[in-house]
Amino acid sequence: MAVPDHQGSQPPRDDMDHQVLLIADDPALATMIRGALVDATDFRLDVEWVRRLADGLERLRNEGTDAVLLDLFLPDGQGIETLDILHSAAPHLPILVVSDLNDEDLARQAIQRGAQDYLPISHIEERCLPRALRNAIERKAAEDTSMVERERTRVTLDSIGDAVLGVDVSGNVTYLNRVAERMTGWSREDASGHPLAEVFQTVDTTTHKPAHLPMKLDARSNETVGPPRKCVLLRRDGFLSAIEDFATPIHDRQGRLVGVTIVFHEVIDVRPTMLKMPHLAEHEFRTALPNPVLLNDRLGQAIARACCHGNQAAVLFLNLDRFTHVNDCLGRDIGDELLQSVAERLVSCVRDSDTVSRYGEDEFVVLLAQIERVEDVTVRAKKMLTALTMPHSIAGHTVHVTASVGISLYPRDGHDAETLVKSADIAMYSAKERGRNNYQFFKHDASTRAIEQRSLEGSLRGALERQEFVLHYQPKIDLRTGAITGAEALIRWQHPEQGLILPAQFIPIAEDCNLIVPMDQWAVYEACRQARAWRDADRPVPVAVNISAAELQDKCFFDDVRAILEDTRLEPRYLELELTESALMHSPDATAGVLDALNALGVQLAIDDFGTGYSSLSYLRKIPIDTLKIDQSFVRDITANPNDATVVSAVISLGHSLKRRVIAEGVETQEQLAFLQAERCREAQGYYFGRPMVAAKFAKLLETVSPGSGPN
Repeated sequence: MAVPDHQGSQPPRDDMDHQVLLIADDPALATMIRGALVDATDFRLDVEWVRRLADGLERLRNEGTDAVLLDLFLPDGQGIETLDILHSAAPHLPILVVSDLNDEDLARQAIQRGAQDYLPISHIEERCLPRALRNAIERKAAEDTSMVERERTRVTLDSIGDAVLGVDVSGNVTYLNRVAERMTGWSREDASGHPLAEVFQTVDTTTHKPAHLPMKLDARSNETVGPPRKCVLLRRDGFLSAIEDFATPIHDRQGRLVGVTIVFHEVIDVRPTMLKMPHLAEHEFRTALPNPVLLNDRLGQAIARACCHGNQAAVLFLNLDRFTHVNDCLGRDIGDELLQSVAERLVSCVRDSDTVSRYGEDEFVVLLAQIERVEDVTVRAKKMLTALTMPHSIAGHTVHVTASVGISLYPRDGHDAETLVKSADIAMYSAKERGRNNYQFFKHDASTRAIEQRSLEGSLRGALERQEFVLHYQPKIDLRTGAITGAEALIRWQHPEQGLILPAQFIPIAEDCNLIVPMDQWAVYEACRQARAWRDADRPVPVAVNISAAELQDKCFFDDVRAILEDTRLEPRYLELELTESALMHSPDATAGVLDALNALGVQLAIDDFGTGYSSLSYLRKIPIDTLKIDQSFVRDITANPNDATVVSAVISLGHSLKRRVIAEGVETQEQLAFLQAERCREAQGYYFGRPMVAAKFAKLLETVSPGSGPN
């Protein structure tokens, strides 16, 4: 294998050779790399060595380089900025950082800034370099091939005459070709992540009711697709077109449904029927309420009248709180009936001169056309909130729902329809931040925050697909021996622009956007995969994952957990699921059955934040719980507040009596630790023992602190 320096001539390169550019100032490092690569006979690598960053950038202007080995410390470049410059010049080229520093923080920064790998010199000596280079080059080749295939598919789909629309297993739109964009009125970017019912609104030409797809969008549905159907498509701007469509399920290699492709085109033979339905052009067909097109027209008229008469108008933007939970737990048909019930109650709260409009999946906009005093708006808002909180009786189910309401006023908060609706939308986010089930008037200083929330929501929809989530692990400690008894996996969002985002900022958004279930599923899979890796490294440690109420209520929850354990080859006893009391009590009978099945499988179960919810002994007798976790709000003041100390002591005693493990959360001081040890609390976690950390750092902790025996 030839390893020329920058002054030598280049040997001819055959089709099996791969060109590697080494940018390093140290001749000894170049020699070491030459030695590490000399035995890579099955994957030939030609190394060209330059000593300056400028020389490397000049070399990369010519094609032929397959990967770069980069030392961060050069005569004309120092530190992580060296990588930034190189990555900007060659963003699609694999870059592996080689360094004499075994620096975890520097390695993390390098990976975050675009490096494929970070290799300390000690790893080079262990002959890891050939494998790392091969993996990087093959990964790049696979990505290039995939990109070509995707581009070929995109060009093909954009060239055909039919409209093509892709949907994932959650029922959210993933793709539209150009014809579909034109026929629906939605761009591919705007539609991505939105529910199919919003983007592809179709009406049966006979019944004039919503025409549902002939196939459930369910991860385990393999129903056959019926013949093409004829219906009417309501475009985003209200235009109607007669179409014929059919749906085809898409499965992965294991036969699991991963999405649906809908193909449709315009037809002429049903246009006479369609023309008899002018009401649809101005009304939303699920609730029969005015749609945004008609709302905009009426809002314009109200503004004109208010301007002439010198009075005000008000816009109320109403969002149903956690409406997606209803669809998840009871099904979309029940959800549709709930929307109709909500619509009827809102209409009953306003005057004939006002307008109630369905604005989105779980959004309504109310126009109060003529108001004399702001107090009148307050009265209407309170009346709506009260009306909605009354139980809804739907198909034998008693459904409870609340709403968050934002209010804007003409002319104070805007002089046109678009601005008033946007201001009310911003105010609605303020209502959500204040705990939901309330109303807030628009305030200019809240605008920036609400816009950020909207932006975050848009970014969140594609974060899973872009692999932006990571898990951090916080150790659980045996208070008698100091051994690590487990790890709690905590999700973080590695936002490409905003950096690391903590769950408090995005979990509420995920719940409102129907994204919490796939996020939970990803977290369970990733935690199990990591636990298996530690097990294979002879460092077995159980991993706990928080489960949302929506995930627990999902009818496929147990099957998902079992499939994940089988796929990752992790023994069930190394997985612990942490559930809140409110989640357990959401549907206690159904929940008990699922938890019994998980318990029989061998999965460990814990009640998170114990003491902050129902804390009923009756459900502790019925549900197979292994662990009680004392909420950190009690632990925080155990040495200063006698009441909190009493609660903590009682929970520890209760756990001992019921033969349950007890873990105290949020331990931060030596005084708190001493109290818990005196009360014979066996386990704890918190900043005193260690903050949540990346998997690599947790693995190093396992090397220095012996793991405990784990679950029995």
